[in-house]
Amino acid sequence: MSALLRTSDLSLAYQGRTVLRGVNFTLNPGEIVTIVGPNGSGKSSLLRALIGALTPVRGKITRKRGLKIGYVPQSLVIDPTLPLTVGRFLNLPRRIGAAQVAEALQEAGVPDLADHQMTALSGGQFQRVLLARALLSAPELLILDEATQGLDQPGAAGFYRQIEAVRRQKGCAVLMVSHDLHVVMAASDRVLCLNGHICCEGTPEIVASAPEYRALFGTGTQGALALYRHEHSHSHGPDCDHSHEAAE
Repeated sequence: MSALLRTSDLSLAYQGRTVLRGVNFTLNPGEIVTIVGPNGSGKSSLLRALIGALTPVRGKITRKRGLKIGYVPQSLVIDPTLPLTVGRFLNLPRRIGAAQVAEALQEAGVPDLADHQMTALSGGQFQRVLLARALLSAPELLILDEATQGLDQPGAAGFYRQIEAVRRQKGCAVLMVSHDLHVVMAASDRVLCLNGHICCEGTPEIVASAPEYRALFGTGTQGALALYRHEHSHSHGPDCDHSHEAAE
């Protein structure tokens, strides 16, 4: 099975300062990979490079030919005076039809929002609509940059469960940047911890116990991870009050 994308000795700079160096990374079809790291560790820069919005200062990014990418941003500002329904928003910039709108909203877990005003949505609903928009292109790779920023813990956990469902249904790979360590670890096949370079990578359990990870985030996340796994396996929401977080 060929990789969707691969980086080789990738180094990135922002405003003349090197933010990431020597990154060798492969993303395979169907896997969920989460990128974590402290402020300024190069997380968002890596995503920008992968989608072609930032040119590497060294190294190479190889993408599968014709790779279709869906992108969910941190947020999107919409003029509050603009009357814009969810259905109309999903039809911008090109018309797609009611059936496609309905399918995308169903896949994003908000099937009844087509006639709602964008400005009347809750934070969680708004992010689900952005997810629906990203799914319209039938992506092979779904990229999310801090997509749960501003959501409360149950809202974030629900969003990540929806991402897991999308991966099962659509078979797309998922690459996420997140600060929600207490829930995102459990939703991932593999975790990449950055701090100007790749500090550690592997399964959530391996990364959570790695000395480099603990030096950045402490040891609380591992207990939270175990608790989330237990709660998640019983189909309940997570309750991880003691987890550590790192803001973007």
